[in-house]
Amino acid sequence: MSVTRSEERKAVPGPFRSLGGWMERPEDPQPELEGDVSADVVVVGAGFAGLSTALELAALGAKVVVLERECAGFGASGRNAGYLAGSLGIEFEMFLKRVGHAKAKNIVSFYDEGVAYVERRLRELGIDCDYNASGVIRAAVHPSQEKKLRESMQLGLELGSSASFLDSAEMRARGIPPAFLFGCLQRHGGTLDPGKYVMGLRRAALQAGVKIYENTPLLSYSEGPIIQCRTARGTASAPNLVLATNAYTPQLGLLRDKVVPLRVSAIETQPLSAAQLASLGWPGREGLVTPHWTMESHRLTARNTLVVTTKRLAYVYGSQTPNVPDNVAYRELATALDDRFPTLRGLGIQSCWSGYISLAYDALPVVGATGAQGNIFYTAGCSGHGVGSQSLMGHLLAERIGGIEHPLLAALRHKTPSTLPEPLQWCAVNLAMGLLNTIDERVNRRSRTLG
Repeated sequence: MSVTRSEERKAVPGPFRSLGGWMERPEDPQPELEGDVSADVVVVGAGFAGLSTALELAALGAKVVVLERECAGFGASGRNAGYLAGSLGIEFEMFLKRVGHAKAKNIVSFYDEGVAYVERRLRELGIDCDYNASGVIRAAVHPSQEKKLRESMQLGLELGSSASFLDSAEMRARGIPPAFLFGCLQRHGGTLDPGKYVMGLRRAALQAGVKIYENTPLLSYSEGPIIQCRTARGTASAPNLVLATNAYTPQLGLLRDKVVPLRVSAIETQPLSAAQLASLGWPGREGLVTPHWTMESHRLTARNTLVVTTKRLAYVYGSQTPNVPDNVAYRELATALDDRFPTLRGLGIQSCWSGYISLAYDALPVVGATGAQGNIFYTAGCSGHGVGSQSLMGHLLAERIGGIEHPLLAALRHKTPSTLPEPLQWCAVNLAMGLLNTIDERVNRRSRTLG
């Protein structure tokens, strides 16, 4: 029996990249920490949040040490889809009743300000990361998604989000591929190469005098007026500690009852030919996300490949974060690729990767301070919106350490729902994701009959 290239692709999704698809390990690896060092602030984690915090603190004159267990960008910062999106796609109804209308408006402002912050920092720091300020479209693939899309957009507008509805004619006029029927457009933001962005932050931090120690896992830390962080071959001490470790924070003994690490996966196609690009249209290359319960995202890169992400989430028992392939997710992403872009069927997949986001039960950021002295700061709960929000968080945390609490940081302070203990959490999360996947797949099956 013969099989098509598309069927072969689904059986063997493509080479797994343990570092993600956007970056390689730095050519100038920073040394492991050896011996004892001191600083004004120790930051753990060299992703968007950690490096932005370090840069902002350095600009205030602080001496900053960054500890990174692998290399800068190893976590979600170097593995995500590269959407600089504001409040589009935020599930407003999940937190509106919980925090109230006034605070919800400020939270929406926080997400939208994240876009402006990153755009400004790209200019200030001279970071070229293939940023395409095209806006982002939350695009439906079946008529049954219109009610949810319109209701979410309307609620967002009431809370200050800026978006407009695009009907089918407007979508076609923009050249959006025909599988995407109508949508909600956020005109600010766009897409970028997250690997180039995080490497640009790393380069700027080193130039600013920030000391980065890579291949240096944090083993433990002590509380007190001076916090001592212990690593395998040394210690780093400072009056303030920032844990910018997102999905990995529970493994450090903090936020185990507040955030859930979820594995998100991606596939990247081989480069499209000129004819294949022409078959798509899509001149603006807007980032596309769908209103499925577990969204799909589709975008063209500067290297003329297609990156498809999310589709299926995975939770590992005990909030663990193993860096392993997820072939089930890759096959589902390959199916989504065929469904949305039928003119590209047979296009090979050049790589697959996975990474971890952290999610609170109310899908809001988790930020605050702990310790007897209130000098251990943390940020997590990016919920898949980390490019803008976690970058901006660096600015807010730097100000907070300097003694100023920005109104947007104050708006994020709320009582985060407690997660469940194991094995209840494993059962509950996987049951919920299974139900949502079933609902989404019903929509997908119906969408295949539209042609």
